[in-house]
Amino acid sequence: MSTESSDALLSGYRRFREGHWADAKAQYESLAAEGQRPHTLVVACSDSRADPALIFDAAPGQLFVVRNVANLVPPYEPDGHLHGVSAALEFGVKVLGVSRIVVMGHAHCGGVNAMLNGTPDNCRDFVAPWVAQGEPVVRRVAEAVEAEEVEQATEEAVVRLSLDNLRTFPWIAEREAAGDLVLTGLHFGIADGILRALSGPGRFEAL
Repeated sequence: MSTESSDALLSGYRRFREGHWADAKAQYESLAAEGQRPHTLVVACSDSRADPALIFDAAPGQLFVVRNVANLVPPYEPDGHLHGVSAALEFGVKVLGVSRIVVMGHAHCGGVNAMLNGTPDNCRDFVAPWVAQGEPVVRRVAEAVEAEEVEQATEEAVVRLSLDNLRTFPWIAEREAAGDLVLTGLHFGIADGILRALSGPGRFEAL
């Protein structure tokens, strides 16, 4: 760890202890004793500019967050292999009993850009096969819109893809059909701070 990053982390921790922790100490103690009860599971990108907890001004214990490159949800494949996203979904839905799953994409997403323009040569081991699952949808959308619309349209397409894949999980589809679970698609604009929600086929509208 470089001196710069170490100093930034330690300074942030001290601010947390002196400010947020001091104000929310009782809340943390309650969460430690009683366990977590998040109302929402958020699938978001790992991008450092799009932090769900900051965007939703969430308190500790409210959000169960799963972050990965390009906020992708793979389809249901209980094949015994390592599936980090699917494991988090199973735990959040079956154990924690969340009532909503949010897939949140964002502007200027490097993962979606890799689907369009190729993965950097030094990211071939894991990033390339991961984003490959979104390439067909992204490229099809890119061919159907004007050049200036490609970036946002493809980012929104990945949100829709992840929502579609969520519905391949039988215990998600069943809960949604019963009205016990709501699936929501969002897109966050980094530069303008606007959150847009999927409100119909192909439409994201500002909240």
